[in-house]
Amino acid sequence: MDSTQSINYQKINGQDFKKLINAGILWIKSNQQTINSLNVFPVPDGDTGTNMFLTLKSAYSEISDNNEQNIGKIAHQISQGALMGARGNSGVILSQLLRGFARALDDQAVMDAQLFILGLNESRNTAYKGVVRPVEGTILTVAKDIAKAAEDALVISSNLVEILEIIVREADKSVKNTPELLPILKQAGVVDAGGKGLFFFLEGMLRFIKNLPIELNENLLESHPTAAIDKMANVDEVIEPGQDYEIVVDFTPSVPLNLNQFYADLSEIGTSIQLGEGENMYRMHIHVSTENQNLPLEYIRKHGNIKKVYIENLIEQMEKRKQEFIITQPSIKEGQIAVIAVSPGKGITDIFQSLGVAAVVTGGQTMNPSTEEILEAFQDLPTNKIIILPNNKNIILAAEATKNASNKLVTVVPSKSVPQGLSACLHLDPDGNFDEICKNMVEALGEVETGELTTATRSITINDVKVNKGEVIGLHNGNLVYSSKSLKETCLNLLKLIGTENKEHITVFYGKSILKSELDEIIDFIKTSYPNQEIEVHDGGQPFFQFILSVE
Repeated sequence: MDSTQSINYQKINGQDFKKLINAGILWIKSNQQTINSLNVFPVPDGDTGTNMFLTLKSAYSEISDNNEQNIGKIAHQISQGALMGARGNSGVILSQLLRGFARALDDQAVMDAQLFILGLNESRNTAYKGVVRPVEGTILTVAKDIAKAAEDALVISSNLVEILEIIVREADKSVKNTPELLPILKQAGVVDAGGKGLFFFLEGMLRFIKNLPIELNENLLESHPTAAIDKMANVDEVIEPGQDYEIVVDFTPSVPLNLNQFYADLSEIGTSIQLGEGENMYRMHIHVSTENQNLPLEYIRKHGNIKKVYIENLIEQMEKRKQEFIITQPSIKEGQIAVIAVSPGKGITDIFQSLGVAAVVTGGQTMNPSTEEILEAFQDLPTNKIIILPNNKNIILAAEATKNASNKLVTVVPSKSVPQGLSACLHLDPDGNFDEICKNMVEALGEVETGELTTATRSITINDVKVNKGEVIGLHNGNLVYSSKSLKETCLNLLKLIGTENKEHITVFYGKSILKSELDEIIDFIKTSYPNQEIEVHDGGQPFFQFILSVE
C-alpha cells in the first residue's frame, strides 16, 4: 500500500483519495482491539472493530491495483467493495456511509471542499435511510454530527485539511457524548463502538497528512501486553495479499523481552502479530510471505531458545475454509422457494437441512458472514425466490444488503436467534405462495422464547443485573437477565424468567465446549423441574454458548 504523501489538499483526485482511505484503514486496524473492547453486553460479540476493518479491507481490495485518477470512479469502486464485504451492523452502516459519499461524488474528477461537504451530507442521509429504526447514540449520530460540523467549517475555511481537523475533533466529541443519548452505553460505561471506529477512520487520514504513525499503536501494546498462551486464539482471520504462511513459535527468552521493540521488529517481517505468555515460555504468532518465511525463526533465535514451531500454508487453509463455509442442498428446483439460514454449529446445521433449507451459511456470534458470503449461498440456485434467516441480530443488516447486490426476489425474515430461525422453518413450503410463506415465518418469530447461557467476558452491571467476569450469564431473547457462578443456578433462573412452567415444549441445544457430566446434570435437572413439558436434546455444536434453549 502506497504511503507517498504528494497530495494536493485543495483538489483531491482518485489516487489521493486512495491514500487517505488506506491510512484510515490502517489506523482502524491498529485500534481494532480497542474498538472490540467497547462491548455493551459481557458476551462474545460480533467484534465491531474487526467487522469494520474487514469491511474496509474488502473495499480497498477493489482499488488496491487501480491507477484511476477520477475520484468519483474510485469512490464508487470502494463503495461496491464495502457493500460486498460488509460484516455486522457496524460494517453495513459503514458501507452505506461510503455508498452515500460515492453517490455525491458521482463521476467528478477531483474533490474540493464543497464536494467533500456534499459527500458527508449524502453519507449521513444514505446511512439513516438504510436503517429501519435509526438509533441515536450510535455511528449514525457521529456521521450526522460530523456532516453538520463540516458545513459550519466551510463558512470559515475552504481548506480540506482544516475541515478534516474540525470534523475529527467533532467526531471525538460526538463519540464521547453517545452514552448521554443511549442509556445502555452509560450503564455499561462505554462509548459507542461503531462511532469510535468512524472516529479512528477519519483520524487515520488526518494522522497520515500530519506524518504521524498509523500502523502501530504503542499505547495499545502497553495496555494489552501479552495474552496467556492457553487463551490465544485466531485474533486475525484475515489473510492480506502476500501472506502465504502462518508461523507459531514457542520459545523461552534468554533475557526479558522489550515488548514494544519486539512488536515493532516483527511488524517489519509480517502481519497479524500476537504474543502469548505462559509459565517460563512465550508463543509468537505471525503471518508472513514466502520470501520472509525463515525470518521469524531467525529473529526469535536472537531472543531465546525455540521449543516448538508450527507452520501452515495460509492459502490452502483459507481454501479449505471456503469449501466448508457454505453447505448447499442441490434439490431446490426452478420456481420453488429457497431458504438460506445462518448457523453457528454443525448440529444446528443438520437440523436446518432436515427442515428443507436450500443452503446454510456458517456464522453467528463473533463470526458474522459478509454480504458477499450470504449472496454466494443463493446466487447460483435455480430459483428467483429467496428467504434469508440471519438468526443473529448482528447479521440482519448484512442479509438485507444482499437485496441491492442481487437481481433475485429476496426477503429477510429478521430472526435474531437459532430458535426463531427453526420456528420460522416449520412454515416452509417450497411450492407455496411466497408472500404467504414470508408472512407466516415472520409471525413464527414471536411464537418461541430463546434462552442462552454463556460465560461473562467482563464485569458489569446492566438493568440491575450484576455480572462478574467468568460467571455464567443467562440471556432471554437477547437481554441479560441473570448471572451466577453456577451453570445449574443460571439455567434454573433463566427458565423461570422465561415462564417455562406455562409452556409446553423445551428444546436444548448444547455447545461444543460442554462436558458430558455437565450435560447429564443439566438435562436431569430440567426434566425434574419441568416434568409436564416435552423435552428434546440436540448436539448443536455451537461455540461460546454452553446451551441455547428454545421454549414454546
